[in-house]
Amino acid sequence: MDNRLQWFKTEKREGRTYVFDPLRRRFVALTPEEEVRQKLLYLLVEHLKVPAGLVAVEYSVKVNGLDKRADAVVFGSEGSPLMIVECKAPTVTLTEAVLEQALRYHSALHPQYLLLTNGTVTYCYKAENQTLRPLDHLPDYAEMKGK
Repeated sequence: MDNRLQWFKTEKREGRTYVFDPLRRRFVALTPEEEVRQKLLYLLVEHLKVPAGLVAVEYSVKVNGLDKRADAVVFGSEGSPLMIVECKAPTVTLTEAVLEQALRYHSALHPQYLLLTNGTVTYCYKAENQTLRPLDHLPDYAEMKGK
């Protein structure tokens, strides 16, 4: 049996393009932001060796009593959040406002890593002593777990 995930499978419906998200196991509208998210999920699972079952897509987060959704959250095998991922369309500049949005999710979940991307520019940070330190690389799953 082949357990590999099928990435970037698309179909047309009523004039719109949909992409199959193998983590959510369903087709979703292929918006510019969704394309960035799918490419980032592929990178996480196929290259950074994050187990697919430990990635939650559009993860619900309570922020100041409001229901919000992080684009993706990577979890450790024991269930604690390791990384929050915030994706934007390529036309969206990764501004201070985007970082602040991700920081609100970070303050609710307290993962060690925070990743922002618009598919062109990517920033990754590691939380250390109440500050975020910019990284010059994307951590693989072993590094995220501290191994």
